[in-house]
Amino acid sequence: MKKVILTASALLLIAGCRKYFGEKTDLSFIDVPQFTNREIAYVPILPAFNGFIKPVDIAVGFDELIYVADEGAQEIVQLDETGRRLGSFPIPGLRAVTQDRRFDLLAIGTADTVIAGSTFTFTCIYRIRMTGPEGYKLNPSNARIIRKIMHPFYYKTTYSNSDLNVQFNRIGVIASTNPAENNSYFVTRTGPAKNPILGPDDAVLLFSNNDQYITPVTVSTSQGTFNDYFQKPFGITTFAKPPQITARTGQSFMVTMLEPNSAIKVQNIERIESEFGAEYRPRFFPYGDTSKSDGGLHEPFKFQEPVGITLSGDAANFIFVVDKAKDSLYQFSGNGLEGVQPPAATGITKLQKASFGGRGNDYTQFRAPMSVAFFKKILYVADSENGRILRFRLTLDFD
Repeated sequence: MKKVILTASALLLIAGCRKYFGEKTDLSFIDVPQFTNREIAYVPILPAFNGFIKPVDIAVGFDELIYVADEGAQEIVQLDETGRRLGSFPIPGLRAVTQDRRFDLLAIGTADTVIAGSTFTFTCIYRIRMTGPEGYKLNPSNARIIRKIMHPFYYKTTYSNSDLNVQFNRIGVIASTNPAENNSYFVTRTGPAKNPILGPDDAVLLFSNNDQYITPVTVSTSQGTFNDYFQKPFGITTFAKPPQITARTGQSFMVTMLEPNSAIKVQNIERIESEFGAEYRPRFFPYGDTSKSDGGLHEPFKFQEPVGITLSGDAANFIFVVDKAKDSLYQFSGNGLEGVQPPAATGITKLQKASFGGRGNDYTQFRAPMSVAFFKKILYVADSENGRILRFRLTLDFD
C-alpha cells in the first residue's frame, strides 16, 4: 500500500463528498492513509459559512439545526448542516443563543424598561418559541418571544446603578430524567458588585425549566464552601448534547473564567449527591506527564481569554475551548489531556496535539473566535471578526 500524505486540499476534496459540494465522488483511487503524528489534525471543510457581520455564538440544537448569534446584525440565524439559511429572528443586544430539549431557543440580549419616567437598558434572557401559524419556523411572523428574564428583577424588586453593568454571558441546558429538572439551565453572569448577602454579580445561576430563578451555584472545596468561587465566568457547557436520544443527564458542567490573574481559567464542576445532600465540587485534571501528552487543560495560565467551550457529546468525549485573545482552538481528551489518541496500528500511545489557530483569515486561522460547537464529527467555530463560521473535521474521522 502506498503511503499517502493528506494535504489540506486533498482533505477538503474528501470533505466535499459529504453533502457539502453535492453528489458523492468516487474516491476509490485514493489509498487509505498511513497516519503519522503530523497527519492527526483538524482540517477545514469548505466553503466557510459567510454572510455574517459578527457571529459571537454558535449552537447545534436538539432539533439538529445550527443557530448563530450575529451580534453585528442583532439576529439569530438558523442554518441547516450545509449552511443554507432557513430563518432568522431579531433580538436587541444579542450575544448568545442555545436551544433546550423542548426546541425553545434561549437567547441573551438586552431589554429596555421605564422606571420613574426614565428608560434603562438591562441584560436579559429571551425564551423564543418557534412553533406558530406557519409551523416550525424561525422568523418574526411565526416565532415569538414568550418570556423575558431581565436583570435584576428575577431575584429582587429594585435596582442599583451597578445593575446596569451586569451581563448575562452564556447558557447551558440541563438534561434530566426528572421532569421537574429537565430543561432547567445554568447562566453565567458577570458584574461589579460583591454583595455579601445576595452574592456577587460574578456567578453561575441556576434557573428552572419555566425560567424561575433558583439559586447561584456555591462550590465546595477542602477549604470550605464559596459563593464567590467564579471569577468573571463566561463560557459554560453541560454534558447534554444532541442528538436528543443520547443526551447525557446530570447537573455537572464546565465553565470558563476571564479573570486575568486566575491561573486555571477552565474548570469542571461536578454535582455530587450523597445521603447528606448535593453539592458542587471542582474536579481537577492531571497535567505535566509528557509521556502521555504535551499539554493539559489545567496547566496554569494555559489560556488568556477562553470565551467558548463545548464537549463532543459522543464516544470520543473531547473537550474544545476557543481563546479569543490567542485566536486559537484547543482540543483535549475527556480527562483533560491535550491531544488525540493515534490509531492503535501506529504503536504510539502518547496523545498527539490537534489544537491550532493563530491570527489571520486563512481557513485554519481566526480573528477573535468566540464560540465552538460540535456535532456528527464536525467542529464549528464562530470566527467573529472575520464574519464567518468555520468547519473542521479530524483526519482520523475520514473514511
